[in-house]
Amino acid sequence: MVYYSPSMKLFVQIPCLNEEETLSSVLQSIPKKIDGIDDISILVIDDGSSDKTIKIAKSLGVNHFVIHKQNQGLAKSFSDGLDYCLSHGADIIVNTDGDNQYPQADIGKLVRPILAGKAEIVIGDRQTHTIKHFSALKKFFQKVGSVVVNKAAGTNLPDAASGFRAYSRDAAIKINVITTFSYCMETIIHAGNKRIPITSVKITTNPKTRESRLFKSMWHHMYKSAVAIIRSYIMHKPYIIFVNLGILFFLLGLIPFARFIYIYFAEHHGGHLQSLIIGAVFFFASGISFALAIIADLIRTNRILTEDTLERTKKIQYSKK
Repeated sequence: MVYYSPSMKLFVQIPCLNEEETLSSVLQSIPKKIDGIDDISILVIDDGSSDKTIKIAKSLGVNHFVIHKQNQGLAKSFSDGLDYCLSHGADIIVNTDGDNQYPQADIGKLVRPILAGKAEIVIGDRQTHTIKHFSALKKFFQKVGSVVVNKAAGTNLPDAASGFRAYSRDAAIKINVITTFSYCMETIIHAGNKRIPITSVKITTNPKTRESRLFKSMWHHMYKSAVAIIRSYIMHKPYIIFVNLGILFFLLGLIPFARFIYIYFAEHHGGHLQSLIIGAVFFFASGISFALAIIADLIRTNRILTEDTLERTKKIQYSKK
């Protein structure tokens, strides 16, 4: 079910960590009017800034804030932002960055598929192959990462790592963020497996203003992203992981067993017990994997029921009076 209000309210949420140099550019470029939207509000999520981020936001007319006394990370900021926006009657929530990476003029593009009823989540496709300050290696890994996420989510998104995205009220209620690193990959996998309609629109990007504060290096980002993807995939399809492991271990166990049997009958002696032991270890691992597949699938079923209950609770909590 998709919720649409007679008066459509859009919240643009901006997670910030010491963004005093760029925040004014972001705020001043957010559209004042968008076709189909009656009310545009801005939420600044201050994730433990030690500079003048809040002061600048207030001076430019922002009156919605979520303030973390200490740095909580991007995923927590995103989740707290959704909670605040839903609590204040948002029908559509756009997430952008405080570093002015994204052109806020494209917010209208992001919300259009939601207003048209064609999607519940819209991802801004940065067309990373055209970004000049991205190295060839970074472009390659961005592409590979999107392919992996699409495989896990059953989606077809060219830029899964983009943080410039729009959520309908219904999608924001259904989304649950568990990771502490970044919400980008996890929410796509979550949405894809919950059959939430998701699409992308092409956007441009502004010139680079600073290095990312989310990760120390590209390799650190790859590692963290890989962990988030694997964790999310196991949450939604654990049986595929553990059943395949069980089959792999079983086939590996057949090799030393076959060797032992061949030697036993060909050479007529029962030596080479190490092959028998190695095979037994692989068979044991196979049995454990199949058992874990059953247990993990039961946990997955329980998680789905819990999420359904949580979704109903959120709908009551965030209901518009």
